[in-house]
Amino acid sequence: MSNPKPSIEIIAPTVEEAIQQGAAELDVPVDSLDVEILDEGGKGFLGLRDRQARVRLTLKSVEGFETATPESSPEAPAAAHPQHVESVSAEEEEAERVSRETVSELLSRMGIDARVDAAWGEQVSEGHIRPLHVDIHGDDLSILIGRRGETLDALQYITRLIVGKELQRPVSVLIDVEGYRSRREQQIRRLARRMARQAVDTGRTFSLEPMPANERRIVHLELRDNPDVETESIGEGNRRKVTIIPVQ
Repeated sequence: MSNPKPSIEIIAPTVEEAIQQGAAELDVPVDSLDVEILDEGGKGFLGLRDRQARVRLTLKSVEGFETATPESSPEAPAAAHPQHVESVSAEEEEAERVSRETVSELLSRMGIDARVDAAWGEQVSEGHIRPLHVDIHGDDLSILIGRRGETLDALQYITRLIVGKELQRPVSVLIDVEGYRSRREQQIRRLARRMARQAVDTGRTFSLEPMPANERRIVHLELRDNPDVETESIGEGNRRKVTIIPVQ
């Protein structure tokens, strides 16, 4: 069974910003991506409003992408965020500080009192961007998560833009609130395995709920070694979802 190469679409003010944001989202260097420019952006109708650029980014190597995510057995608990597992350079210390201060400032402007910690995760393979984990701790922070993590994803996206502009380079900032992302990942993995069993038992194709790119990626990786099913992403924009197809 051949797996499709992972790809994402990014919308940003310029093509260059879209490419940098996509590389940070996938945690890979820019030169490991094939870039398809869907819309170069520019002036909108009658020049009244700027039109955003849109690109599709596809990994040149599926193998490199898959090895960037640790394997998880069905019963394995979510891995805790690593804390300074590698030596930290002065440049990385600056990125930690800027990321922590950026998130703290955003929370302050939202009127939210919380503690913000930042620490570099382990670079799991050569050529992949080392993730910077920013963890938010406090009481009653559900407002930061939102429906299916949409608010948290928006906060992460804004933080990456601000930090990247401040440091003049992309930083793979991963924001979590009291372990929400780890719990959500395990929930998605269980759902993927359950729906795969149903697809095989009934011989029918099943579609999951619409998910953001990072959650669709979890489904693809969870089922990539299952010889009885194939997975495919369909749909556009925020309605994009994973279908699980039984192998005939």
